[in-house]
Amino acid sequence: MLKPMLRLRIATAALLLAATLPATAQDAGFWKATSNTARSITGDISFGGDKVMISFSTYTIAQVRTLKAAEVNALFNADASGAMHGNVYALSIPAKKYFQHKNTLCGAEDTQYMATYASGKELQVAFFSGSKMPDFTPDALANSTALCGTFLYSR
Repeated sequence: MLKPMLRLRIATAALLLAATLPATAQDAGFWKATSNTARSITGDISFGGDKVMISFSTYTIAQVRTLKAAEVNALFNADASGAMHGNVYALSIPAKKYFQHKNTLCGAEDTQYMATYASGKELQVAFFSGSKMPDFTPDALANSTALCGTFLYSR
């Protein structure tokens, strides 16, 4: 039988390990382009650790924060409950990077942020330009010039 202090140390170590795991678990893996915009611009997308692969090009991503249910609803028009959330990532995709059919993600602007929301076998992704963190309120999104597009993927 383990002593109480040893059990506490093991539990603490397990919690610390869990906290260091990538927060992208809901996004992880391969996603097939489903929407017309995804098929015509990005093609399929894949997440693994701190990387995202778009059209055979790999980019480093860093999770900035999680999206609250209200923000997911505003951005993706999803019916996210209070327990559901998405993720916001910082990344850097140059404006001159061409993807499917010679399309870019944000026109003449560099892509700086990506927001994701996975539900079941669907993943919604939005890309943003500009160095300022996007505001995910309905009013701000309705008037945003930084929102480059939203894309739908499935497994």
